[in-house]
Amino acid sequence: MAGCSAFSEFSEIDALNEAEAVGTPFTQALTIEYRNFSNSELNDVLDYPDALHFARKGLAAASGETVLPEPLADWNLSDGALEELNAARERLIIAFDMGAREAMPEVAAIAQTRFDCWVEGQEEDWNEGQLECRTEFFQALETLEANLQPVIAPPVPVVEEVNPFAVDASEPMEAANAMYIVFFDWDSSKLTAGALNVLDAVAQEVLANTPNALNLTGHTDTSGSKAYNERLALRRVNRVKDALVERGVPADLITTAARGESELLVATPDNVREPANRRVNISFE
Repeated sequence: MAGCSAFSEFSEIDALNEAEAVGTPFTQALTIEYRNFSNSELNDVLDYPDALHFARKGLAAASGETVLPEPLADWNLSDGALEELNAARERLIIAFDMGAREAMPEVAAIAQTRFDCWVEGQEEDWNEGQLECRTEFFQALETLEANLQPVIAPPVPVVEEVNPFAVDASEPMEAANAMYIVFFDWDSSKLTAGALNVLDAVAQEVLANTPNALNLTGHTDTSGSKAYNERLALRRVNRVKDALVERGVPADLITTAARGESELLVATPDNVREPANRRVNISFE
């Protein structure tokens, strides 16, 4: 009797199984992924509370709502797991903000639900399932990052609204329009797959239409001390410079500067981990 009453309380799962998703291609793909995940939690591992939780996220997606990856503060995670998961989540959010949901909705939905699965498995220490979800998450994330458009900032100041991606590939880019941004994970100077994609595009542009100078400026968010962030910004800008030189860009063409947390792209208070502020700006003269 107890088992029957438990199942009767999970009508959201039945509703998700019957739901016809609306909204964007991403929310529709997300509905399918959460449906599969919640049914697996219910039927394969008999985890009723988590099955219900993810079914509710699936129903929200089915209604056309853009549901976010799991907030880590809601889960009981070790410090080591929290650090890795936080960095992974921020990479995913950056990819979403750069248009990954629209460009590759099915892959983006897989990345989000595998992240949620990884979080849930990490809390419960189900190592086999956790590792599988983690592996599938990073595979999907790296696919998203590798296929993002590299040019992400329009000219400044902007006189009229211009699509920065609407360029004629047969014509050299005007130096004033050549603005690229490389983003970094928290407290890291490692170049991600998306960052390398940006640097490939920069090197191709330089070699095709050599500018007078290539200016690199390193930045951080406000987490950590100002002195540490100045050093971190310098490591980031030097890493970008080295990668460009490896791609054939003349070293004497490159100038570097490190601003630390002094020139934020997104204004935040002190000690805030803001993904958009962890960057190296690349401009041409």
